[in-house]
Parts: sequence; structure tokens; C-alpha cells
Amino acid sequence: MARIEYHKKTAIPTRWIIGGLCLSVILIVSSILLLLYPFATKEKVDYFSGQNPILFEGKQQGNAIIDGDSVYVPLTFMQENIDESITFDEKSNSIIITTADKVVQMPSESLTYYVNEKPVQLHFSPIKDEEGELYLALEPVIDLYPIQYSVLPEISSVWIQKNGEELVHGTITGEDVHKEKLRLRNDATLRSPYTAETKGNEEIFVEGEKDDYYYVRKVDGTAGYVHKKLVNKGKTEQITVVQEQKEATLPKIEGPIQLTWEAVYTKNPKTDSIPQMPGVNVVSPTWFELANEGGEIKNLGSLDYVNWAKSKGYQVWGLFSNAFDPDLTYKAFKDFETRQKMIRELLHYSQIYHLDGINLDIENVNPEHGPLVTQFVREATPYFHEAGLIVSMDITFMASGNWSAFYEREKLATIVDYLAVMAYDEHWGSSPVAGSVASLPWVENNLQDLLELVPNEKLILGVPLYTRLWAVTDSGDVSSTALAMDEVREWLDTNKLTPTYDEASGQNYAELYVTEEQTTYKIWLEDELSLKKRAELAMKYELAGVASWSRYFADETAWLALNMEKQVTQETK
Repeated sequence: MARIEYHKKTAIPTRWIIGGLCLSVILIVSSILLLLYPFATKEKVDYFSGQNPILFEGKQQGNAIIDGDSVYVPLTFMQENIDESITFDEKSNSIIITTADKVVQMPSESLTYYVNEKPVQLHFSPIKDEEGELYLALEPVIDLYPIQYSVLPEISSVWIQKNGEELVHGTITGEDVHKEKLRLRNDATLRSPYTAETKGNEEIFVEGEKDDYYYVRKVDGTAGYVHKKLVNKGKTEQITVVQEQKEATLPKIEGPIQLTWEAVYTKNPKTDSIPQMPGVNVVSPTWFELANEGGEIKNLGSLDYVNWAKSKGYQVWGLFSNAFDPDLTYKAFKDFETRQKMIRELLHYSQIYHLDGINLDIENVNPEHGPLVTQFVREATPYFHEAGLIVSMDITFMASGNWSAFYEREKLATIVDYLAVMAYDEHWGSSPVAGSVASLPWVENNLQDLLELVPNEKLILGVPLYTRLWAVTDSGDVSSTALAMDEVREWLDTNKLTPTYDEASGQNYAELYVTEEQTTYKIWLEDELSLKKRAELAMKYELAGVASWSRYFADETAWLALNMEKQVTQETK
């Protein structure tokens, strides 16, 4: 019989089991803490890069040059952040700055710059060229803009602030807190690298917040996140930059503007033959035209005409055109010196003829050269205002091509006193389709679009006083002839036609078929009805007034029909 041996099992003590369980729990909890607890990182990163960093709108935006007491910032910084209209003129090797009342020319490598052509002396050059990049000294231009700057301690960062910015003051409160919690972090967590150290009672600026953290800035310009409980927010300060700007003293116009253009091609009209124009308060003769690429201006001005106009109570706004030549326009407008020459000549003529204003009629320009036109207007307006001249400019409705696309309407509206929209030629003289010169729905729809860019109080509605008589042959050929208002009436009377109202155009319409010519004649009338509707349109959108092209085409009914003031009087009766 086999012998079986039984061994007695030894019992594990209870305290060992409890101890093992506790150790396991500690290990698990420690692992979780190691994974989840935000232990502060000791990694430090640079907040700024390079020397003399520029601090603007809460972040670094390039680097400045500090030369003694002079601070220079990149031209590109000024263009991108302060004034996009600052330009560099290659021919004169100058930076050009324009404001509402000043034109500033800063030639490179010169201790002299010019404000409205008057020299200003400096002890340093206002421009530096560093490896092909232009830098502009802040001191001579700081008064031109609503900005201020300071060079901050330690890092020599340049802090540029705009008028109206708010600074929220504060202090660090955690005197007895570990220094790692007082460090400014790249993000709202202690595990993020830090950019700078703070200490208790240190003054800071509070610029934002994220979760339980404030984004704060030290007085040296460095910034980062710190826990809210370590910050005591204080008062809010608003940056106030006082600018001195000379207000232009311009001729006053009572009531809405009612302007009519006087088309002068070779000689001025005999003023004693010009009929009464009740309601008209501005005449704009087409006297001045760009003559050549050197900026010389052809002049057809007449003192006799001015004296007649003033005796009638009219203001005179001399019109200047670019001869509607795109190549000539580019050559004359591309250089600062040539633009200045044109401006000086126009100022000279304005004094000779005692003008009240200048009307700029720049048309047919290559779209890519539109900024040159805008720059000319920027540079001309301060001089014209200084001379007491109202500045208006003619524009079109939005469209493609040379006759429209180049206008920077929104920018122009901030520069000139008035924009006159030439609200006509919906169907132009050589149009392949017969139609209205400016149907009322077409005008209103385009006007609504334009008013999204141009303030209504600056906009003058241009209206046509001419009508096109269309000839449409049975074979499909289309041609037209422009007729004055009395010529239209004569044509209707001769052909014993009575116009009927055309709902689609909002105008009176007439049509005649001539059998022997196999031609249909069509005409959409500019008459008392259509002109009154245009004046009502100007009143509906509270525009500055109306302008008519041209005085020659009008009859005696036109002026009262366009008189916005009279329309208001009639409506209130």
C-alpha cells in the first residue's frame, strides 16, 4: 500500500494582504497623478525675436532700428498697419505721405523733408535703407497719425499704441507663491513653456483671458498667461492722442447741390445767350485738360464767364480731365513730381479765375493704374482745400473695363468732398442694342450698390439732359444720334408723334417706322417727367444733390424738374 504524505499549508498574514493592497492603490494613484497633474515645466522660450522688436496690437510686428534718440520702423509696417496710402516714389527717391491737410515728401539721404512744399530741417535722415528695406523715422511723422510710441526698458522694444486703445492696469499678488506659478506661460497651463518671470506687487497690464488664466504684459513688453488668482485687476486707461489738423474753409452751398456741366470744347459760350436756370447753384465748365506726359494743362478758362456766373449767384467748379487717354494718364500720373506740377497749375488757374471748386473728371484709365489716380487725388485735395476750393470727382457705376474698373470709390469717398456719379449711358452711342440712356430702374439698382461704398451725403446724382434717337434697320443695323431736349420735341412734332409712358424704363417712349428706309426709330425721352423722377430719387436716398450733362442739351423745363428744393416744397404743401 502506497504511503500518502499530506503537507500543512501556511496561512498568509492578513496585515501583508492589507499592505499589498495599499501599495497597489498608492502606485495606481501615483501613476494617475503623474499623468494628470499639471507639474510646471521649466522650459523657457523667447517672447520676442531679434533686436528692438515692435509691439503693436498685442503682438510683435517686425523690428525697429534705434539710432541714438531716433527710432526707425519698416516702411512696410507703416503701410500695413498705420496708413496703406504711404508710397515710395522712385523717380524722386522719396516717401510720400498724405493726410487731410498735408502732403509730405521725404527724400532719401536728405536732412530736409517737405510739408506742403515747405522745407523742414532735421538733424538726422528721416529714411534709412538697410539691405534694401526702407525704414521711416517715427519722430517727424508721429504728429501725422493718431498714434504714440515708447521705447520699453531692458529689451528696448518699441511699443506703438493707437488712439482709443484701452490699457487695463493690474498687479501680481502672489508674494508667497512658488516662482514657477508666477511665470508667464505661452498657453493657459503650467505645462506650457514660459516667456518671463514676475514677482509679487509687480505692475502689469491685463490684455485678455483664457479659462482660469489672464493674459498679462510686463512693462518691458513681454507677455504670457498667469493664473487669475495671482492677479489683481485695476483701473482701465484709454490712450488719447491729440492731433492738430487744420480745418478747410470752403465756400458754402445753400440747400442741395444743383450742378450743371458747361461743355467747352474750343471756346466759351456767349453768356448773354444762356437762358435762366432756376435752381442751379453750381456751374462746372470743362476748361482744363491734361496736355502732355510732362503734366502741362490745356486751359480754356474765361474770366467773363466767371463774372457772369457769380452775378447769377452760381459757384464755379472748374473741370479738369485727363483727355480720356489711358497711356497719357499713366505717364503723367505715375511720378510725384509730375503730379505736383499738375496740381500747381490747377491752383494757379483757380486763382486766376476765382474758382470755388475743382471737378476732377478722370476717365478711361487702365484698371491697374487706378491707384495712381487715387494717389493724385490724395495729393491734390490738401492743396485745393488750403486754397479754399471744394473738391469733387466724377465716377461711374460699378462695371468692368477701362471706363469704370479703375475707380477706387470707397477710398476716393474718404478724400474728396463730393463724388458725382455719371448715371447714364446704360445704352451708349455705339451700343449694339437700342435702349434708354439711363432707365430709372437701372439707375436706382446701381445707386443702391454704390451707396454701400459711398456715403449718401457725399454723393451727387449725375443725370443726362440728352436723349439718343435710335435707328434700327430691318436688317438689324443699329445706330444713334444724341439730341437736345428741344430737338427731341421738334422731332416728335415733325413726325406728329405723342409719346406713351413706358413702365419698364420709367420714361416716356416714342417709335416711328419709315417704310422707304426700312428703319424703326426709337426714343426714350429725357423730359420733365424723367428728370423730376431723378430728382425724387436723389431725395429718396438723401443725396447731396444732382448734376446734369450738359447745360447745352437742356430746355426751360429741365431746371425746375431737377430742383430738389422745389420738389420738397411741393411735397409739403
